[in-house]
Amino acid sequence: MTDDQATALRDVLTGVIENEAAGTRKVIANITKRDYKPDPKSRSAWELATHLAMSDVWFAQSIVNGEFVWSGEPPIPSEMTDPVSVAQWHEKHLGDGLKQLRAMSPSQLLRPVEFFGMKGPAVTWLTMMNNHGVHHRGQLAAYLRPMGSKVPAIYGASADEPFQGA
Repeated sequence: MTDDQATALRDVLTGVIENEAAGTRKVIANITKRDYKPDPKSRSAWELATHLAMSDVWFAQSIVNGEFVWSGEPPIPSEMTDPVSVAQWHEKHLGDGLKQLRAMSPSQLLRPVEFFGMKGPAVTWLTMMNNHGVHHRGQLAAYLRPMGSKVPAIYGASADEPFQGA
């Protein structure tokens, strides 16, 4: 991969992540029952929401720092007191992370980084970051209607948030 390719990939993927994050925050903010889980083996809505918000920031920082260090789920930040505050925390901290990612030089983007036994250029882990977030957002979105919440539009209209034409 060339410097220009790494930079282009970074620019495209940080834009995708930024757009996906808006939908993620809508889903998180619509949680009405923190303890809801569809099965005893499932994470609760609260556990998914906080994991999703904090892991997006962890991914961004890990890519910027050039190493993924996982020592288990970190403590939930004190600012996260309800679903809306989780969404607000995510917006602020992911925004900061995206700025740092966008400031990375081509050499930083191309440096080899290991992710749980796999190696690749730092910039390629933006795909894993995006996929991880979309995966958990999908889980959480599937919780909303059964818990009695509204399901927001993510990629288009939903039954609760119909398309608003011009």
